[in-house]
Amino acid sequence: MKIYTKTGDCGETSLYGGKRVFKSNTRIDSYGGVDELNSLIGLVTSKLVIGNSNDERIKSFLTEIQGDLFLIGGNLAGSPLELTVLPERVEEMEKLIDELSTKLPELNNFILPGGGELGSLSHLARSVTRRVERQAVKLSQEEDVDKRILIYLNRLSDLFFTLARYFNLKDNKEEIIWYKA
Repeated sequence: MKIYTKTGDCGETSLYGGKRVFKSNTRIDSYGGVDELNSLIGLVTSKLVIGNSNDERIKSFLTEIQGDLFLIGGNLAGSPLELTVLPERVEEMEKLIDELSTKLPELNNFILPGGGELGSLSHLARSVTRRVERQAVKLSQEEDVDKRILIYLNRLSDLFFTLARYFNLKDNKEEIIWYKA
């Protein structure tokens, strides 16, 4: 099978089921954002250290999230893919957030995104996740979107914020306070 079809050369693409729409369609924008986020998570996982048990555990969990994002992207594209794993994964995200948060200094102020490489990439993943969430919300105002997707994306941005702080602590990178309350 060839990788190119030439059917999108004029700015259109096909949804699940064959319906043709412009690539600027809200649905295309929504699952395209999910694809971009999935690629960014691949970059984050590529930077995790093999041999560090906590890094390996986080890498394994992020790989599961990448699989979830394929389901979410397919569902947003109109496929009837089942999303039953999402609520359980949200609970797993919350447990990891809570666990990592016990290792972090209390946060009373805004911090600037940055730090070390993994911390910075996690902040980028957080902001991309938030954009993807906004795209999914916009789509939900036009068409039906499974609410579990919105919950999942919201929690995923929280996870990446926590991971950014955790990686910066682990790598001895100082958090820069933007505003002191």
